Amino acid sequence: MSNPLNRRKFLGAAGAVGVTTVLASCAPAMGMGEAKPNLDATIFNFALNLEYLEAAFYLAAVGRLEELDSVGGNSSKVILPAGFTGKNGDGVKFQSADVRAYANEVATDELNHVRIIRKVLGFGAVAQPTLDLGPAFLAAGSAASGGAITGFNPFANDLFFLHGAFIFEDVGVSAYKGAARLLSDTSAGGNLENAAGILAVEAYHAGMIRTLLYQQRDTQVTPALKVSDVVQAISNLRDSVDGATDVDQGILENGAANIVLADSNGIAYSRTPRQVGNIVFLAVDAVKGGFYPDGLSGDFSKILAL
Repeated sequence: MSNPLNRRKFLGAAGAVGVTTVLASCAPAMGMGEAKPNLDATIFNFALNLEYLEAAFYLAAVGRLEELDSVGGNSSKVILPAGFTGKNGDGVKFQSADVRAYANEVATDELNHVRIIRKVLGFGAVAQPTLDLGPAFLAAGSAASGGAITGFNPFANDLFFLHGAFIFEDVGVSAYKGAARLLSDTSAGGNLENAAGILAVEAYHAGMIRTLLYQQRDTQVTPALKVSDVVQAISNLRDSVDGATDVDQGILENGAANIVLADSNGIAYSRTPRQVGNIVFLAVDAVKGGFYPDGLSGDFSKILAL
């Protein structure tokens, strides 16, 4: 996908006065004069923090991290494994042309997500926070494998890249799904519709990554762990920190393929902003750490409490 999302109404008045002003004036009435708090700008800034992370990960993997600067990001605030720059072609040494093509396409999608959300938020868009794509993956790999995987580097090879991507993709889908109920602008071409559009793209990405991992499900990652085992361990780790609910699944279910992550009704799962925070901070009720060592950019206390 080479073009950014281009929804005329989504951009609408944002170019003139910024989305914060627009959103502040459009909180709909509920019941007998009870106003629903308008959290649209807060939700989109929360999403922007996540998009910065995904864009940085994929751009670094394909040696295009410098492109993050072109859309208002800051590649110098991305922590990478020692000796790896992720810039000017210094990316993963992919062995598979298919995986390389996947990574390049998704890198462009995520870059466009940063671009479009920043454009809509205008002056209200938060700056990119410090992103950890080095030590955070070491911690996640060790935690997910019970210490069996040490030195996990998602930029080392095709398979580790796919596992790194898996950590993010399902989370993005559930985050946008969970945010839907919090958005106020439900007009045609408005915030809810466009959030759904981004959710759909993230779901395509998640389907691709789950399929690619399923195709290698029996490949040994360590003498004791196959790909399907590591994927299940990552899923279990996400479930262990996102609360009491069980909203995660691996790529096998009762021995059969489980590419589509959905409940018994075939509906994608939702996560609250707090649950998403628990995963990306790699700790319950944390406000920083993990992939965001200094925390997110912006004040999200209102939505993290929901």
